[in-house]
Amino acid sequence: MSLEVRPLARGEVAAAVAVMLGGSLDPSTERPGDVDAYWRAAEETAARGGAVLVALEGGPVVGLCQVMVLRHFQHAGGLCAELESVFVREDRRGHGVGGALLEAAEALARERGCYRVQLTSNLVRVDAHRFYEAHGYRATHRGYKKAL
Repeated sequence: MSLEVRPLARGEVAAAVAVMLGGSLDPSTERPGDVDAYWRAAEETAARGGAVLVALEGGPVVGLCQVMVLRHFQHAGGLCAELESVFVREDRRGHGVGGALLEAAEALARERGCYRVQLTSNLVRVDAHRFYEAHGYRATHRGYKKAL
């Protein structure tokens, strides 16, 4: 089947949320019935120069990745792309979907003039770490989070 990666369309939000839930470490934090909330997030991401990208294989959504563009104070106010919510449907992992999403995210970041693309990955996602490293990402920093 052919793989297409492009920005999320309004009618694909529920399918994208389902893919996300399938890979989430804590699906109880999500509200899959509130499609409008997810769509607002996608619209705001786009308004700030990023995108929620989806991978479609013969029609259905099989992966997604949010690309957020932000301006750093460092690097003379340079733009940076932050990747979040990188998910591939379990039955499509290992078939090039994730790599295609990363390529599209990096292309978007270059197009926007970003000097770097970065992401964090939960420590328990060992397979994801190998995947990112195989695609040229390096674990150069330690990330910290604090729930509010």
